[in-house]
Amino acid sequence: MGTYNIPRNVKGEGRILFIFSTKALIYSGVGALAGGLFYIIFNLIGMTFIGIIFVVLFALIGFIIGTFKVPNLTKFDITKKTGGENIDDVIKRAIKFKSKKCKYYIYDYTKEEKKDE
Repeated sequence: MGTYNIPRNVKGEGRILFIFSTKALIYSGVGALAGGLFYIIFNLIGMTFIGIIFVVLFALIGFIIGTFKVPNLTKFDITKKTGGENIDDVIKRAIKFKSKKCKYYIYDYTKEEKKDE
């Protein structure tokens, strides 16, 4: 008799607490650390609750960056080009591009066609 692979759902096995993937947990932790700086500042002033709000807000932003993908909307130029990619990948690529001081040069074919007419 031959052996057969039985398909199974392995999508959720890399998740912690059902919602956090490893990447999302790391990004949430980094966001919470960044919010912790604001917590320390507001705690010195005596506004501890506002500091806690900053920690939660930055952790939520980190979770969103680590989890979600850019929507594929044809209405906006940026989402046409990056639709379906992870947000963190798009941010990393933009930072690399800006750090190299690169520029895009776009050639407009419609102007040339109008000159010929």
